[in-house]
Amino acid sequence: MVTIDTILNALTTLLVTLDPPGLAPLFLGLTVGMDAAQRRHVAMLGTVTAFGILAGFALVGAQLLGFLGISMGAFRIAGGILLFWIAFEMIFERRNDRKEKTSEVAVTVDHIRNIAIFPLALPLIAGPGAISATVLLAGSFSAPLDRAILIGVLALAMLAVFGAMMIAPALDRFLGVTGRALLTRLLGVILAALSVQFAVDGIRSAFNL
Repeated sequence: MVTIDTILNALTTLLVTLDPPGLAPLFLGLTVGMDAAQRRHVAMLGTVTAFGILAGFALVGAQLLGFLGISMGAFRIAGGILLFWIAFEMIFERRNDRKEKTSEVAVTVDHIRNIAIFPLALPLIAGPGAISATVLLAGSFSAPLDRAILIGVLALAMLAVFGAMMIAPALDRFLGVTGRALLTRLLGVILAALSVQFAVDGIRSAFNL
């Protein structure tokens, strides 16, 4: 049965993985030269697209794993390792550098109307870490009603992402370079602890401990 603690843990995992404050400066870089209405349109389309991708994995991710012969325990272990690597990158300031390179390449190649889909929705918002976290969380929300709750949690997390992009100019000025670095490292430590817990749960499940 899903509890309040389970819901809060899911929301925390998604928010830390999605990293709305970290997306804000990248969003500004992607939308240079756009007015407020254009930025709002790009943010809305990117958020809705990413929500659709993650909701799809929340609904059918476990079935896809079953079809491929992968147990949820094994995926939790693998997902925990992947999330731990993302946490490592956050703590040592490697993740934002990689994301900035991705955004710079995409802006020069794709037309401005496609920016909301690539690279904003995929892979900056709905990246491998967010997809892995969503499928992992779906294992704890197995019943139909529980799965609907998970979709609601995803929607809340996406609202936070959209809100961060809407206040990106003010947020970037408020945090500054030092504030962003401190926040990213703090979120990285939290994600590292959550990833270890995923791996431990996976080991227990895989070996029936």
